[in-house]
Parts: sequence; C-alpha cells; structure tokens
Amino acid sequence: MRKLIALVGVGFLSLAFMSSTCSSDSGHATYDKSGKLAPSPGISFKKKSLEDAMKEAKKSGKLIFIDAYTDWCGPCKRMAATSFKDPKVGDVFNKNFINIKVEMEKDADGPMIARKYRVAAYPTLLIIDGNGRLVKQAVGMKTSDQLIALAKSVI
Repeated sequence: MRKLIALVGVGFLSLAFMSSTCSSDSGHATYDKSGKLAPSPGISFKKKSLEDAMKEAKKSGKLIFIDAYTDWCGPCKRMAATSFKDPKVGDVFNKNFINIKVEMEKDADGPMIARKYRVAAYPTLLIIDGNGRLVKQAVGMKTSDQLIALAKSVI
C-alpha cells in the first residue's frame, strides 16, 4: 500500500512539474503608465504565411526568422516562455528579422516547410531570405544568449 501511495505521489508531482514548466504563456499582462496593455517583451512574432513574410522580406531587405515548432514539444514551449520573451532577444530579432512561428503539424505552411528545409526535430529555427533560400538552421532549445549569437551570425 505504501508503494502505491508513493507511486501516486510521484506521478502527481511529475504532472505538476510538467504543467508548470511547459506553459507557453506566463499569464501575466504588462501595462504601460496610462493603463493600456503594453506589447509583451521579447520577439514579436507576426501572424502571416511564409509567402507573405517573403514578400515583406523582399521589400524590407530583412531576413525571415521561423520558429518551426509543434504543440506537443516541451523544449518549444520552454523557449516560448523564456528565451523568446527576453527583451534583449526581442530587441535583436524585432529590429533585424521578420519573425514568424509555424506549428508544423497544424499550420498550412508546416508540411511544405518541413520538406523544403528538412525539418526533422523540434524546435528547429530557420533563417531564410526573401527568396526562400536557407541562410541558417539551428535545432534544439536555445538560451537567450544562444539566440542572440544565432542572429548576430547572419546580420
């Protein structure tokens, strides 16, 4: 009986830990001095198709940063809650890139991006130009410093 109680306790603690570490949103809003909802710090991801991002990249001369993720990916969720929200990372990426997130199993562009850029693991971070040519690819969770180094390697 003690083993069963211990096993249930360990299972409960594991679930509690996973739910606290895999959240993609901290749930805390930021407000400016006037009381209006302020933009969240970190990378500002645009909701647009790859095709629209490429058109914008051609016009602006910026590269495109793609976060290729899945909803079930723990490291993807962790980056969304930490590294991507770092104001230092946001400063670099928002100034120099068109930033988009692509849920690789649900978004329309996901399967095409997976084939074209040979995405085999998540998260995969892609930097491409306005013509769709791959400039840089990184696989796996990255810290804030690693993301900044990735950006600086191509700008």
